[in-house]
Amino acid sequence: MKARKLFKVCALLMLAVMSCLSLTGCGGSKAEQKKFVITYLPNESTDKNADARKGMAADLSKALGMEVTELVSNDYNAVIEAMRTGKADMAYFGPLSFCLAYERAGAEPIGMIAKNKDKKNATYKSVLITSSKNTDINGIQDIKGKTMAFVDPNSTSGNLIPSAAIMKAFPAEKLSMDDLHTNGKFFQAVSFSGKHQAGLAAVVKGDVQVAPISDAILAAEINAGRASKDDVKIIFESDPIPSEPMALRKDLPADVKEKVKKFILSYDNPAYYKGVMGAEDKRFVECSIEDYKGIIELNKALSSSK
Repeated sequence: MKARKLFKVCALLMLAVMSCLSLTGCGGSKAEQKKFVITYLPNESTDKNADARKGMAADLSKALGMEVTELVSNDYNAVIEAMRTGKADMAYFGPLSFCLAYERAGAEPIGMIAKNKDKKNATYKSVLITSSKNTDINGIQDIKGKTMAFVDPNSTSGNLIPSAAIMKAFPAEKLSMDDLHTNGKFFQAVSFSGKHQAGLAAVVKGDVQVAPISDAILAAEINAGRASKDDVKIIFESDPIPSEPMALRKDLPADVKEKVKKFILSYDNPAYYKGVMGAEDKRFVECSIEDYKGIIELNKALSSSK
């Protein structure tokens, strides 16, 4: 009797195991992905370029054979966290935010922006700007005691690079990142604007005296007529910075990764690049973590100065 019951229990367990293997793989291959989610930094996610982003999403949807949607991220850290928590499958990062996503979530870069699809042109610069009316601010040496609006703590050209430049310009001050971000320490008042365009607007309006901005975003705003080149003057220009990458979530299915990478590196819609990246002649070129090692090291060095 006991043997018969034991046989029935074993038979039921065997059926359950076979059912699990046939339906789900029991930890083997993951369930088929049915939706793909993209997110952008606030600078590239605006009402003005919504149609361009939607157009690319529709094209990617056709290439993947699945729905492609966009997750709106309100700041740089939200983009990093979306990648870390699996809420986003692909993200358009700045160099520093990508490096943080690489360290925290294993984000994988697949393409970086380059003019004329030439990797030699896959760079941009950080510039410090002030109002053209500010006759007493003509160089980086003139900014001490002024009001400053950085972009975001995780911005490359809006925080990391200009902070390093200011520390270098004022060695006797022995500045730390905290000094640069605390009211009354080095600047009279300091804030974060949230995105490059907001910092530019604050300088033009006279709300702040100095702000860092990507030279590419500054040029795009001027070319689009949203700012005038006569409104501001550049008082500092950085060395070239590796350009912004598009990166994938590390645990995406391999076939999806391959399809997306192929799509991104061959995507040739001028309207998308003009609307989102600010220029029709920009395209994605292949990249790797090696392109961003300098940013990782600089961030570590400045973080230790806090």
